[in-house]
Amino acid sequence: MTPPQAAFLDIAFDLLDMEAAERWLAGRPADAPFAYVVTPNVDHVVKLDAAPAEAEIRKAYAGAALRLCDSRIVAKLAKARGIALPVVPGSDLTVHLFTRIAAKGDRICLIGGDEAMLAELRAIRPDLDVVQHIPPMGMLRKPEAMAAAEDFVRQAQARFTLLAVAMPQQEILALRVAQAGGAVGVGLCIGASLDFLTGRKARAPLWMRKASLEWLHRLLSEPKRLWRRYLIEGPRIFLLTIKWRRS
Repeated sequence: MTPPQAAFLDIAFDLLDMEAAERWLAGRPADAPFAYVVTPNVDHVVKLDAAPAEAEIRKAYAGAALRLCDSRIVAKLAKARGIALPVVPGSDLTVHLFTRIAAKGDRICLIGGDEAMLAELRAIRPDLDVVQHIPPMGMLRKPEAMAAAEDFVRQAQARFTLLAVAMPQQEILALRVAQAGGAVGVGLCIGASLDFLTGRKARAPLWMRKASLEWLHRLLSEPKRLWRRYLIEGPRIFLLTIKWRRS
């Protein structure tokens, strides 16, 4: 059954809360044709708006089986326009996949991370069959590297595939895997979510998350890497909301 949707900022968000999203993941047969989930946040929405209409990243978001709102800020902006978007943080969904969705013996295919991360994930859930492919940096500009990642996902035949190579690479890879056929299971475009699961990075305190201030926690944690995203690019979301309302 197709979940209900609501359009906001030219994205058709699926109106599933965390519990419903977990049921969707748990209920999908492991051998079903490959489909994938994206979790748009402020950064993603801004980058999507800047992409040409024919860009592959736009096709990747349109082709996702689920588009779940990752951002409380996006949800609040939507609410101000009379649209109720449940918030399903991708980092939380990744944690729940490992802790209460994946069943003993399930194969998990990881695209990204490093060798140490594979060992960390196996330590968290030794009863899972976790396999990993580590592509080179800038994979999107390297056709052979993209093809190798696609082949690995297809051959892994995993119940869940975790695409952890950042936006837009992970979404475009998911689209190409789905289009090529032969792969099974569900792909999740998860960015840096595994860093939180393994304890490499600390999540913002719960009160900051509820107050829509997780971005501030991340900015203070990694100012050199994230200042431009949160202080220059991110605020464009407010202008996009005004423009979308007018259109």
